[in-house]
Amino acid sequence: MQYFIIALVVIIIDQLTKWWVVSSMKLGESITVIEGFFNLTSHRNTGAAWGILAGQMFFFYIITSIVIVIVIYYIRKFAKESALMGWALAIILGGAIGNFIDRLFRKEVVDFFDFIIFNYDFPIFNIADSALVVGVGLVIIATILDEKKKGRSKA
Repeated sequence: MQYFIIALVVIIIDQLTKWWVVSSMKLGESITVIEGFFNLTSHRNTGAAWGILAGQMFFFYIITSIVIVIVIYYIRKFAKESALMGWALAIILGGAIGNFIDRLFRKEVVDFFDFIIFNYDFPIFNIADSALVVGVGLVIIATILDEKKKGRSKA
């Protein structure tokens, strides 16, 4: 149950930040936070990362629904054994649902974190996107730790 609360917290933070961007910034408006490195930029995306598959909402509805069901299944299966895996999957679930809400109600995803790293203007993203990346990273770490633990128990 605690993992679903974690997912809910991610969703709430994601949706509140997107609401703030939509209600207080014009589309395309940018606020400099750290000159030459970080801006808050009001952007919309009808696709996935880097605008891939722009406008394919039905595809995203299907894929995201499948991902949500699978992640919930894995939370129920693995979270009891590994708190790290539970956290990772909860964060992924929150991120997936956060962007799903945008696609469902806005027909686009609200993005706003705009970083320039070594003169590369990184694609603009949001809290849900960040949660997905962090969650996947934690799944990888949890998996490596679990494999090491299994290797030690065999030795």
